[in-house]
Amino acid sequence: AARMRYIMNNEPYCLNLIDTPGHVDFSYEVSRSLAACEGALLVVDASQGVEAQTLANVYLALESNLEIIPVLNKIDLPGAEPDRIAQEIEEIIGLDCSNAIRCSAKEGIGIIEILDAIVTKVPPPKDTLKNPLRALIFDSYYDAYRGVIVYFRVIDGSIRKGDKICFMANKKEYVADEIGVLSPNQMEADELHAGEVGYLSASIRSVADARVGDTITHFAKRAESALPGYSEATPMVFCGLFPLEADQFEELREALGRLQLNDAALKFEPESSSAMGFGFRCGFLGLLHMEIVQERLEREYNLNLIITAPSVVYRVNCSNNETVECSNPSLLPEPGKRRSIEEPYVKIELLTPKDYIGPIMELGQERRGEFKEMNYITENRAKLTYMLPLAEMVGDFFDQLKSRSKGYASMEYSVVGYRVSDLVKLDIQINGEPVEALSTIVHKEKAYTVGRALTQKLKELIPRQMFKIPIQACIGAKVIASEALSAIRKDVLSKCY
Repeated sequence: AARMRYIMNNEPYCLNLIDTPGHVDFSYEVSRSLAACEGALLVVDASQGVEAQTLANVYLALESNLEIIPVLNKIDLPGAEPDRIAQEIEEIIGLDCSNAIRCSAKEGIGIIEILDAIVTKVPPPKDTLKNPLRALIFDSYYDAYRGVIVYFRVIDGSIRKGDKICFMANKKEYVADEIGVLSPNQMEADELHAGEVGYLSASIRSVADARVGDTITHFAKRAESALPGYSEATPMVFCGLFPLEADQFEELREALGRLQLNDAALKFEPESSSAMGFGFRCGFLGLLHMEIVQERLEREYNLNLIITAPSVVYRVNCSNNETVECSNPSLLPEPGKRRSIEEPYVKIELLTPKDYIGPIMELGQERRGEFKEMNYITENRAKLTYMLPLAEMVGDFFDQLKSRSKGYASMEYSVVGYRVSDLVKLDIQINGEPVEALSTIVHKEKAYTVGRALTQKLKELIPRQMFKIPIQACIGAKVIASEALSAIRKDVLSKCY
């Protein structure tokens, strides 16, 4: 976030600018940033066009009743087609683009026009200075010396340095040791009024205590109600993280603890496996979040990790009318104790040029997708809507989508709820011993293909022994795919015949 002084027609203005993440995993953070604003710039790449996540974020902005200013960026690129893209925005989103601003951040074209448009089109904040303090947290990060630094927007009232404040969602109380504005570096201030954006430091120990979306109010003169829209982060994708060297376990625990100070959405608990030793079962908001955490652990903390395949949270309806949530295949109740298994479904929207509709529909059908509708949003681009199990999407769905469409297709998804599916637990047995770390929950129709692929891969990886080793994929006691490693031995009798 940054505050900027801008002079137009000899009148000084103060602009508060907030940048939002664009990815679907962080849609909650985006919605809180939008709730802190009065207007939004819709920046569209003049060579790439409207992408699926652009659409999703535009709808979030429209729900918050923001003034939207369309901007076409990168017009200096040789492949830019600003006229076509402007027409595309009008057709897909329905915004009037007759006077869309054309700019290039690299070349500095159109910057003044954007700032003028912000001043003329975006309404000023309402004057609610006399109301009790309510401020919306839209971001926070952990500073090793000062604790958590909270970025907030004052909606009602005012806040002074040294005030005793209270966070309304988790009821914690602090003293605002330091408040100030970002321009773009931190500058201390004594007081912030309704409509201003700033930061505050109050010796907060962990980011989990200052959640995005929470409301700050005065301890003595509390606001009657918190600002709407707060929710806790719920992990959607789970995987196991194990250190390559067993003695790095404590380092991994410390690294995850430090990351959690900065990232309240990360959840982890210890897990042990006979094959991989001690590690952690971690929960993430989505695939991008998972990749970011893995990269940070490997780069910043120099850890070598083994990462198990990502899985989702299943709901198991047991025969005693209990419902158990299960993210780890090894904790699945016995077949006799369960009535049915439900899995999370997502509504997925794919935007693609019309040449790639065939391969993308094929991908949707392969992943147990249920086709809903197809709309041509312009004459060359179509939007496909599928209902898809989340478990099918957490694998390599996105990579496949990009490779089948040469990088032009984009996707956006939202979780719609749980559905009962015909799911089974696939166990792998090596030499008659079940290996829990390799167990997966799969759809019955796909069990054979997954089992076959696993056994063939294991046959290549496991070293041969002096005796024959059978590798079997089983559902319960029934073996559905099998490979065998032949023994290393000399055939003494072969020359007798």
